[in-house]
This record gives sequence, C-alpha cells and structure tokens, in this order.
Amino acid sequence: MAGKFLRAAMVLAAFFYVAGCQPAPVGPLPTADQLRWQDMDMYAFIHYSLNTYTGEEWGYGNEDPALFNPENLDCRQWVRVCKQAGMKGIIFTAKHHCGFCMWPSAYTDYSVKNTPWKGGKGDVVKELSDACREEGLKFAVYLSPWDRHHPEYGRPAYVDYFRNQLRELLTGYGDIFEVWFDGANGGDGWYGGASEMRRINAKTYYGWADTFRLVRELQPHAVIWNDGGDRGDLRWVGTEAGNVGETSWSLMPAEGETTYAMLHYGVEDGDVWCPGETNTSIRPGWFYHAAEDEQVKTLPELMDIYYKSVGRNSTLLLNFPVTPDGRIHPVDSLRGLAFKQAVDAVFKVNLADAARITRKGSSALIDFHNPVSFNRFLAEEDIALGQRVKKFTLEAWVDGAWIPLSDELAEKGDGLTTIGHRRIVCFPTVKASKLRITVTDAKAKPILKKLGVYLAPEL
Repeated sequence: MAGKFLRAAMVLAAFFYVAGCQPAPVGPLPTADQLRWQDMDMYAFIHYSLNTYTGEEWGYGNEDPALFNPENLDCRQWVRVCKQAGMKGIIFTAKHHCGFCMWPSAYTDYSVKNTPWKGGKGDVVKELSDACREEGLKFAVYLSPWDRHHPEYGRPAYVDYFRNQLRELLTGYGDIFEVWFDGANGGDGWYGGASEMRRINAKTYYGWADTFRLVRELQPHAVIWNDGGDRGDLRWVGTEAGNVGETSWSLMPAEGETTYAMLHYGVEDGDVWCPGETNTSIRPGWFYHAAEDEQVKTLPELMDIYYKSVGRNSTLLLNFPVTPDGRIHPVDSLRGLAFKQAVDAVFKVNLADAARITRKGSSALIDFHNPVSFNRFLAEEDIALGQRVKKFTLEAWVDGAWIPLSDELAEKGDGLTTIGHRRIVCFPTVKASKLRITVTDAKAKPILKKLGVYLAPEL
C-alpha cells in the first residue's frame, strides 16, 4: 500500500508541472518551523489555574493562592487523555490574566510556591512538560501579557517582569513548539491592591519586536501566536467557535490594521506567511465548571469542528479543562477518545489508492474502475512552494453524466475555494465510477501532493 501511495504522489506531481522541472516558488513561503507546526494538525490547550477553584473565566487578580491545593493532580493523566484524543502536543496556561503562575517563578510570590500544594515545592509546568516528553507529545506555553495582579502593570517595569517570566518558561522546560500570547490586554484588576482600570496600547506597550527577538533567541524553532501587536508566525481566526473560513489563505499583510475578514479568511495577496490556528474548547468555557458537565461538545459537533479547521487549511487547538481535583473529567476524556476514533474511521481507507489517476488539462481524473460510494474528498498542496489554488470544482460520474459536488458545510456559497495544506470537502454520499477535480483559477500551476476519496460512516 505504501508503494502504491508513493507512485500516486509522483503521478500527481507530474500532473501540475513538467516532470523533472522544479517549479518556482510563488508568493510568501512558510518556514520549516511553520511547516512542522502545520503537520501537527491537532493539539490541545489545557486551562487550569485559580479560576478552577473560583468558578471564574477571568480571575480578578486578588484570588487567594491557598485555594490551589488539588488532591489528585496528575499531569500524566492529562497527557494520556490528550494523546488518545489524537492531539500531537499541549499548550499549557502557565499564567492566565489573574497573574497566578503555575510554576515557582522567581519574580513573584503569586505562584504555586506559596500554596499548600506539595508544601510549596510543586511545579505544574515541569510536571506537564516532563509528562509530554515521556509520551512523545510536544509542549508549549501560554503566558498572558495582561496581568491583573501585578502592581506595575501598565508601566515600563511590568514589561521587564513579563520578559523575565518568559525567559524562565523558555529556558527551564525543554523544547517549546509554540509560544501563545493572548489578545486580552488591560482593563480592571486588583493590581497589587490598587483596584482600578488600567489601559495600555497593545501594539506598543509590550515592545513586541524585542519580545519576539527574545523568543527567537531562546527557542529558535518555536512558532509565535500573537493577537495583540506585531504579526506573529500564526494568527487567530477571529472566533473561538471552532471554524475558519472555507476560503482560507495562509497569507496576511505584514503591517496595518487587522479586520475580522483578514483573520477568518486570510488575504489572497498578503505579503507574509501567517496561517490560521483554530482554537476552541471541548466545553462552553475554557476553565472547568461543574455546571458544564452536561455540555461537553457532542461527537458530531467535534467532527464538524475538525472539518472546518483541519479541513480548511488550519490546525485545531482543542481545550481540555482540568477539574479542581487535578484531573481531566471522564466525560471529556471519553469524548476525546471517541473523536479520535471517528476521525480515524473516516480516513482509514483512501479509495484513490486503488484508482487510476490521470491528468486531462487542468483536471485530475480519478477512475475507480467500478462504482464506489464516497462522501469526502481531500486535497493537499505542496505549500513549501506557496499556496496557489484559488478555485476548483469537483464532479462525480454518475449514470453517464458529470454531477457537480459542493461542500455542504460551506457558509458563503462561493463554490470550492483554496486548498493549502489540506482541504476536506464534505457532501452527501454518492456512488460513482469516476471523480474529477478541476482547478479553475490559480496563482500559478498548482502542485497537489495528495488526493483522497473516503466514505465517512454515519455517526
């Protein structure tokens, strides 16, 4: 089977440029680190802090550290849950907006070192990073730029504090695959006892250029997600609902204001490579709340999110909150396992592997020889040479006629647009002997490195 797939990939490459001639790159290109990040497909967020014990989503900054005393904190359980859910890594909220640090930072007393847990000798970041490496998952950190506890927030001294903490996280816990900076910046807080409102200019206050240089120096292979200032390596997709636009460019303008449309759909003529990361939670909230135990996303909802994130040239960052006793809830764990099994079931058999694939002009014809049933189509561009495809069509040969197929999950109705790293098209089950993909508009000759045709089982 592996040899058959390799031959099919070589044939595909020959479809779209002259064999033996390496095509010239088109437009901005991803770095090697961005390519490695995109290949992860899915990874987990874990939210756990004092909010877990107060029932809040955004802590005010005056919560008592003594609240943090979990009876059964088990980072290895978190990692096992995420791994069985198909996650390739974990991003941990080392510090959320309340300012409480989940590692014993040398720069503040507002951390796990001043809690009853393990007599103040514990370090959640270390336990989780060690567990990730034991299980073969990548590890990353989220450090909130906004700190509602620190008395100097809004003044220059806080930026030094912020960078000092960043240095701790990027030097004490091994390789970091991503650094995540939230876009929530400034507002009301406790600020060391000064209960007041503090506003900052998110574009200038943190000195993002220097902060990014620090990340590059300490973790040269980490990608940066930033929603509050200078353009990072990755972008928010404008929503936490779990979807990116069906038109999904990995390009953005290097400078200027960012609109929702830019975030959600990318920018066709953008001048930097900045793909979208789709973040959402398996529950309504990011932190654990017992009242949400019956509101964990259903399997159909999770599959819909998968198709609208990984299947639209994005990655999926799926949050699993930790309960007050220090473990991921069984409902979330079982739902994550079912999610991974459902994804595997969809893509277990690629019907294109046994088909004959030929090129006809700007089309690739997949001949199954005999009628087969299918309801999913997958295509991948070789994005190392740029994102090229603007529009394409799909047609199935049914009863002697070509029947157009459309994406039943699309919202805009603009037809089939953009492929990028991966595009999955969902449609009602058809039975056909042939399938044809035709690129109708592209920046340059498209380079498709994979085609897939699947029959997704009923959920």
